[in-house]
Amino acid sequence: MLTYSHYVSIFFCAAVHFPRQADRRILESGSTRVGVMNGKEEMIADGRKTYVMGILNVTPDSFSDGGRFVSDRQIVTQVETMIDQGADIIDVGGESTRPFAKAVSEKEEMQRVLPAIRLIREISEIPVSIDTTKAEVARRALDAGADMVNDISALTHDPAMPEVVRSYSGPVIIMHMQGTPRTMQLDPRYDDVVGDICSYFRKRINQLEMEGIEKKRIVLDPGIGFGKTVSHNLAILQRIGELQALGCPVLVGHSRKMFLGKVLDLEVEERDTATAVVSGWCASKGVAYVRVHNVGASVQAVRITRAIMSAGP
Repeated sequence: MLTYSHYVSIFFCAAVHFPRQADRRILESGSTRVGVMNGKEEMIADGRKTYVMGILNVTPDSFSDGGRFVSDRQIVTQVETMIDQGADIIDVGGESTRPFAKAVSEKEEMQRVLPAIRLIREISEIPVSIDTTKAEVARRALDAGADMVNDISALTHDPAMPEVVRSYSGPVIIMHMQGTPRTMQLDPRYDDVVGDICSYFRKRINQLEMEGIEKKRIVLDPGIGFGKTVSHNLAILQRIGELQALGCPVLVGHSRKMFLGKVLDLEVEERDTATAVVSGWCASKGVAYVRVHNVGASVQAVRITRAIMSAGP
């Protein structure tokens, strides 16, 4: 019998007609769908699929694509491109979390993300994640059509965030970060990076369960590049199974990150191949989600890796 440690839940709005082929592909991907929860169908994966989450940064200062997706036309074009390339989820973010990034106000963040989410909902029923640490931004985004919350502070930045998450039924991604975006890369140190991250997550999962958030809803993101050196990031990837052993699905957000550039001596715009290679590695280890900028390259890497793994004698 499969346990919750094998499952990852993605919630999406039920509809009679899905306007795009990619939306039908999600329904026909081979996952088992069970139950109806608050008007949303639940799709549960049994570890045979790695979901590709496409990044939509509606920010002027993100490290890779800041300022590229700010107009309605730019947003719609990028979302349609990611869906056509095989994205399973779109992750919308309105505040840069790159090293040394400055915080933005709640009002400004909402002015960026809410119109983007509404635009996505006009063209597709693809699952949408809201990338934020602010409770009110998360609440308004969920009301606008988002399906899950992605919080790099693991629901610690805003004391009201656990209540927002508890009030709906979708997945919540909690990330490990040493320090803040302004300080995290100054001098990151660990006794044992993977052991320390696992210890943090054990405590955080227990705390969230006490606050009424079920463990089966929690997705763990080890925070590649968030208070980690190159060797720390490589160790996390090498030992990803230790994080999976905590009993929650794991998300890896490695796309175009600095460690790829340092290992291969590449600029940001040259890192998509390396990103796809890591996505394939993650798929080979049963990672539930990879979060990437170039969806097409990672979808190909994930699919060919899974095909090799499932090939018969």
